[in-house]
Parts: sequence; structure tokens; C-alpha cells
Amino acid sequence: MKTFCILSAFALVGTCATPKYTTRIENIKNSIQLIDSSLVVHYANTITANELKTHLYTIASKKFEGRGTGEKGCKLAAEFLKSYYQNENIASPYGLSNYYQHIPETFFSNGTKATQNVIAYIKGSEKPEEIVIVSSHFDHLGINANGEINYGADDNGSGTVALMEMAQAFNIAKKEGYPPKRSILFLHLTAEEIGKRGSEFYNLHPVFPLKNTLIDLNMDMIGRVDAIHKNNKNYIYLLGSDRLSKELHFLSEKVNNAYANLELDYRYNAENDKNDFYSRSDHYNFANNNIPVIFYFTGEHPDYHKPTDTPDKIDYQLLEKRSKLIFATAWQIANQKHKLVLDTENELLK
Repeated sequence: MKTFCILSAFALVGTCATPKYTTRIENIKNSIQLIDSSLVVHYANTITANELKTHLYTIASKKFEGRGTGEKGCKLAAEFLKSYYQNENIASPYGLSNYYQHIPETFFSNGTKATQNVIAYIKGSEKPEEIVIVSSHFDHLGINANGEINYGADDNGSGTVALMEMAQAFNIAKKEGYPPKRSILFLHLTAEEIGKRGSEFYNLHPVFPLKNTLIDLNMDMIGRVDAIHKNNKNYIYLLGSDRLSKELHFLSEKVNNAYANLELDYRYNAENDKNDFYSRSDHYNFANNNIPVIFYFTGEHPDYHKPTDTPDKIDYQLLEKRSKLIFATAWQIANQKHKLVLDTENELLK
């Protein structure tokens, strides 16, 4: 498996690590057994660059006016997502045709209008009370003072369409007799651009108890290549995977090694990272509630938060590959025999 700035054993266990502790780490690694490999590959292959491109050219079109939080374009985007899940026959956790978690205007203090998270759901076949969340925000910056649309193709149209395709892949598997053992929540979050308020609201008013939420796999800007990787595009940044669950960290790496072979770049995962990317997207609100997270990200670029962030600049083959990695990670967590555990609860670390 290719890695860059990967967390080493030194970083994980410290300079005073004892062989006994090192053995515990190895025991965690060895306890992770990948499952359903042929199924993972088969259903991951339903995620295609062409479908991602079709969806993104819609979500980042003029019609949605930059998806400003609470504005007309954001509401149209929410309707688009709702219609997608209805057409795919993917249920809502609320039942019937309600896919919205409404956030009232009173939740905001800056005049932001009422808005909504959009939530779809596949119920687990064996442990439905245990919840795997895959998330991305779908709002963006709307129309700027010069009347220009901030299209937000990468930020975060890329994560939005990846989530749509993953939901479809899990649903195809369900229809063909392979439902996830644990429930999966496909969480499209609003109001990220004004301070992660959509995920804040969800954590205050979760659809299912947070104590039953095993993970949040969050995507934000996964469709481009930054300057650091201009000569090696086969990468993705990961943040947070080791902070609450070492099992998650090593599971993520084992999945990548088996299915994607992307360069996992951890340079922004350092707790003293000056960019502070870890706290800048929606996973952070879950982590603050002691829920393990992985934040998937591919870095800033010259079009970040500008009207020039358009869908023609997305690398759709890379977006497909990154989406497949996240899908495979979610599949493993949703279907392995034991639930993902926090370090504080992991018997292998005691």
C-alpha cells in the first residue's frame, strides 16, 4: 500500500513504546479481517465516472444558483436529492416521503433562512440499531456580490454525488440479497459553509441515538488534484482516522490496500496543523461527541470558494476511485462481525 506521511508506529505508540504495547497494536491489525471481497468489488463497480459526472453537472448548474444556505438554489438541490432517493427506492428514516430534517430560522443568529438536511437510509438486516453514517454537505456559497454564481463543483458537489452513488450501490446490493448487517444513514448536510451548522443540528437532534452511531465517514472536496500532488494524482487526504479508534485507522488502511491502492496522505492530520482542516468540516461535530470519523479530502486549489469551481475541472476517474474506497470502507464497517470500537473500549489495548 502506498502511503505518504503515514502515521508510523512511532507516532502511534510514542518514543517510550514497549514491546508489549507494540504487540497490542499488532493484535488490532491482525483482528481486522476483510469480508465479502468479491461483493465489495462487484457493487463498488456500480459507481461510475459517467454517473458521477451526470449528477455533478446537475448539482453544480446555474439552476441551483450556488446552493446558498437557506436560499432558493439550496432548496432546489434538496428537492433534487429527495427525488433521487425516491426514484432509487431508497427509504427515508422518517418514513413515507419525508427526507428532510428541517432546521428552523431560529436556529441561526445571522438571518439565515430555514433550511434542511436531506437523509436517506438502508436498514440493517442483523443489527439495525447500529448506525454507520456516510456524509457530505451539499450547500455552497450561493451568488456573490457581483452577481456571479459560486458553482461549488468540488466544494462540495463532489462529495454530494459520491454519496448518491454509494447509496445506489448499497441499495443494488440489498435488492440482490446482500443488505448491510448494520444500518447506513446517507446524510446530506446543509449549512456547512456557515459554520458546520447542519451537522451541529443533526448532533443535537439525531435521527437515531448518537450512542448507537459507530462512525461518520465524511467527504468534502474529493474531485480535484492539489498542487502538492500534481505529479502523483493517485492520492487522498485522510484526517481523524486514528484519533478515537486505532481499529478504524488500520481497517481503513487494510481496505485501501485491498481495493484502491491510493496514496493515503496524513499530512493534515497532525493536531497542530496550521490549516486546521480537521475542524473545518462536518465530521468534527461527530468527533466532538466521541464518534470515530474519517474525513476524506483532496486539498485546496486556485478555484476554492470562487465562481470558477466548475464541473469541467473535476477529475471524474479519480472521483470514482475515491468514492469506491469510501464505499468499501463503509461496507466493511457495516458488515464485519464485531462493531467498530473506541480505543477506550478495545480489549486488545488493555
